[in-house]
Amino acid sequence: MNKQDFYYNLPKELIAQTPIEPRDASRLLVYDRKSGDVRHKHFYDLPELLRPNDMLVINNTKVLPAKVTGVKTETGANITFLLHKRIDKDTWETLCRPAKRAKTGTKLVFSDDLIGEIVAEGADGARTLRFRYDGVFETILDRIGDVPLPHYIHNKLKTIDRYQTVYANDIGSSAAPTAGLHFTESLIERLKAKGIEFVEVLLHVGLGTFLPVKSDEVENHKMHSEFYSVTQAAADRINKAKADGRRIIAVGTTSVRVLESSADDNGKINAGSGETSIFIYPPYKFKAVDALITNFHLPESTLIMLVSALIGREKTLELYNTAVKEQYRFFSFGDATLLL
Repeated sequence: MNKQDFYYNLPKELIAQTPIEPRDASRLLVYDRKSGDVRHKHFYDLPELLRPNDMLVINNTKVLPAKVTGVKTETGANITFLLHKRIDKDTWETLCRPAKRAKTGTKLVFSDDLIGEIVAEGADGARTLRFRYDGVFETILDRIGDVPLPHYIHNKLKTIDRYQTVYANDIGSSAAPTAGLHFTESLIERLKAKGIEFVEVLLHVGLGTFLPVKSDEVENHKMHSEFYSVTQAAADRINKAKADGRRIIAVGTTSVRVLESSADDNGKINAGSGETSIFIYPPYKFKAVDALITNFHLPESTLIMLVSALIGREKTLELYNTAVKEQYRFFSFGDATLLL
């Protein structure tokens, strides 16, 4: 399968540069696989679109202010790093620009109380960075770091909180699980009042979000691993819902990756934590996920491939072309889809 099979033409003006307010005012393209119906709604309509006793699985990760700039001690040149995975207490896997200036042994000053040294090099700007600091690392990062918005967003956020979900809790991601950005506290209460259950899982969004598929053959693409966790309580609740015949609806592709990484061949969710490099593309057979809430994704990305595995490649491209015609807003701050 060729990555060009997942290409669609998107006018640049449809790439959302700012989040809509309020969060749940975004548009929602609803597709029912059984009937083939396509409806155009808003996210605040979600309680009327779901069944009582549906289960929504959300990713409670929180975005780090993971973009930091250091000054080389030798030359005074600036190098910007994106922290994407913690290896141990003081060591991180990162992406850096410009990479040609970032060699093993390079020492950098990030602030009066934070210095670092590159201890290993990888491909595509990947660098392993070891820090030394006075105080609490996370507190320093909150002070000097920026939230790393995707490359296609050129406007600055008025507040960092707008790139966090309202239920974000466990800090460690380099990017937001953007399908969750549409939820408000009041919408969650309306959904719960209807009998819809929320279950939290965790996946820290890392390097795979930022790197394109470079191989022409989809099967040759290698996903970078990301940390995930499912508690025993969450696994028990999901398994009971499945046993009761209720729909398991993943909020975002990150929740999909957690569920499918945790499920056995019979669809039973196993509690645990670890690294997942699962790559979902057609003709993948889903074991745990029945439906999906997700944003519109980049052409030829691993995320549009995941959507295609759920509803079919041709239908995915058909819906995306419909969304273009209907002037939906795309990508992280854009509108959403409900794929039933």
